[in-house]
Amino acid sequence: MSTYVIGDVQGCYDELIKLTKKVKFNPENDTLIFAGDLVNRGPKSKAVLDFCLKHRDSIKLVLGNHDLYLLSLIESKQKKAKTLTSILISKDTQNYFDWLIKHPLLLKVEIKKTQETFWISHAGIPHFWSLSKALNLSKELSKNLQSNPKSVLKNMWGDLPNKWNENLSGSRRLRLIINCFTRMRFIDEKGNLNLIAKDIKLHKNLEPWFGKALKILRNENQYIVFGHWAALNGKTNLKNIIGLDTGCVWGGKLTAIRLEDKKIFAVKKI
Repeated sequence: MSTYVIGDVQGCYDELIKLTKKVKFNPENDTLIFAGDLVNRGPKSKAVLDFCLKHRDSIKLVLGNHDLYLLSLIESKQKKAKTLTSILISKDTQNYFDWLIKHPLLLKVEIKKTQETFWISHAGIPHFWSLSKALNLSKELSKNLQSNPKSVLKNMWGDLPNKWNENLSGSRRLRLIINCFTRMRFIDEKGNLNLIAKDIKLHKNLEPWFGKALKILRNENQYIVFGHWAALNGKTNLKNIIGLDTGCVWGGKLTAIRLEDKKIFAVKKI
C-alpha cells in the first residue's frame, strides 16, 4: 500500500497515465493525492477528470485555482472556455462539479509507518497561520463553498485583502483563504501576500512564502507538499517543504512523491 502525491496535471492526461504506470499504481491498494490543478491549459482535461471519477475510491484532491475556475464556469453555466469546453458541454458536467466541490483546500496525511505528517495544499500554507488554524480555515471555506457555491465562486476573484486579520468576514475573508491556499507565491517585507510577482530574481524585496512558513512546522517529521509554482521546478532547498509542480503543461515533467519513503517519480512531457 503506497500513497502518492502528484503535482499539477493541468489536463496532461497522457503523462498522468504514463506516471501511474511508472509507479505501478494499484487502485485496490494505493492512494493517489493530487496537489491541485487537475485541469486547464493542457489538451485532455476531461480525460483527467474521467480517470479520477473512475478511480474515485483511491483518489484524493486539494483544489487548485484552475479547479476553482472550472467550478465557477460550470456554476455560471458557461459552455465555452478554451481547453475546458469539452467538460462544459459534457453530459457529465454536473458529476464533475459535484465531485470537485467536495474536496478541500488542505489535506493532512499521516503515514503511520514513518510517523510523519504531510500537509498538502495547492499553493502552500502561509506563515501567519498555525497548521491547526489552516486546517480549520480549509474546513470553513469548504463549508461555505458547498452550501453557497454561487456566492463564493462569484466573489473569489481579486488580490485583496492581502493581509490576514481574524476580524475579516464575508467574501473578503473567504477570498483571502482561497488566495493563500491556491495562488500564493511571495510574501512582501511586511509579511503580506504579493499575488502579482512570479520571478524572484525581479523582486528582491519579496520572499517565497516557504521561507517564512518553515517555522510553523512543529518538528522534523512534519512536511508541507505543494504544487502551483512551475518556475521553481520543484526546488525549495528545504527538506521539509516539497514542491511538485515541474511544469508538465509547459513542456517539463509530471512529478509525484511516494510519501512512505519520499521517493520522487517523474515523466517527461510527451
